[in-house]
Amino acid sequence: MITTAPRSTFSLPILISGFIAVLVGYSSSAAIIFQAAQAAGASPAQIGGWLSMLGIGMGVASLGLSLWTRMPILAAWSTPGAALLATSLHGLTLNEVIGVFVFTNALIVLSGVTGLFARLMNHIPQSLAAAMLAGILLRFGLNTFTGLQGNFALCGSMCLVWLLSRRWLPRYAIILALVTGVLVALGQHSIHFPPQSLSLSVPQWITPHFSLTALIGVGLPYFLVTMASQNAPGIATLQAHGYQPPISALTSWTGLLALVLSPFGGFSVCIAAITAAICMGEEVDPDPKQRWMASALAGFFYLLTGLTGALIAVLFSALPQVLIATLAGLALLATLSGSLHRALAEPQLRDSAVVAFLITASGVSLLGIGAAFWGLVGGMLTHLVLMPRARG
Repeated sequence: MITTAPRSTFSLPILISGFIAVLVGYSSSAAIIFQAAQAAGASPAQIGGWLSMLGIGMGVASLGLSLWTRMPILAAWSTPGAALLATSLHGLTLNEVIGVFVFTNALIVLSGVTGLFARLMNHIPQSLAAAMLAGILLRFGLNTFTGLQGNFALCGSMCLVWLLSRRWLPRYAIILALVTGVLVALGQHSIHFPPQSLSLSVPQWITPHFSLTALIGVGLPYFLVTMASQNAPGIATLQAHGYQPPISALTSWTGLLALVLSPFGGFSVCIAAITAAICMGEEVDPDPKQRWMASALAGFFYLLTGLTGALIAVLFSALPQVLIATLAGLALLATLSGSLHRALAEPQLRDSAVVAFLITASGVSLLGIGAAFWGLVGGMLTHLVLMPRARG
């Protein structure tokens, strides 16, 4: 057990850790958020507003929860959830998309207050949830390399830098791939900024409309993916570092904040896992009781990024689509491989997991309801039919 004298001063490692956590969080998945907002039909100005709301929401959550619990609790958007949205929102109106946000975040609040999520996940094998997520992410994985055919220099250089960085600088692999892509795109004169002048993003209220098919086909899978692939790993990361966070309270507060911000495009505020780990190591501070200051500072940096939502939106709208697709795919490769591993880890559940994976990846839509929902239904049906045989 580590004991140190009580203190409350910010050190340079704490400051750097908080800054890197935010930098990695934005650079690793902002491209996916941009694709999801585009799929929702948001304009460039609205996308800027959404990014501002996300920055403010994560900043308030990180700063407030870290101060309250004195634990390194960092907020994040749901990257797997954003991937689902990017592949599932086509055909919905922007008002219906906001309705999905409101519905999902209300479910998250309800799950935090009642413990609903824990009971629900007891009835859905983790392998099926992982298979559904893998099916959602497959398209991103494939799109990582399709750019080689149309722009080999851009896509190939990004993939090469990512690969070498994963070997020697794994924490900065996505950042370096992004920088490489931007430099190559500049050399190709393929970055084109929009003619409108840059200004602060003013979030716009969008009245939610609730469509039953959208809520079932997108909202429910989005809820499951967000909870199983973002909040659950976030809590597990805290526990793995020796912290005992108030799980229901964290779920409720982050869900409530996202619910309030939903009509402005703040689709998700969750408990971070990968970026949060940056604020939890011994290199941050020898005393685990002092590491909360890193996540609190990260919250401050997130609040600053909330003012730059328009700049981020303009940057990504100016970049070539092949760069965005390659960056998003590279950012999700680890999540895809982890999901496939969890989906196929238990031999007796592999048939049902493969069914869930293939139906989800197929993109099939039935009765106006998207593939992610039917993938989960197909996987559960296969599981229920085959389970007696597995036990026999």
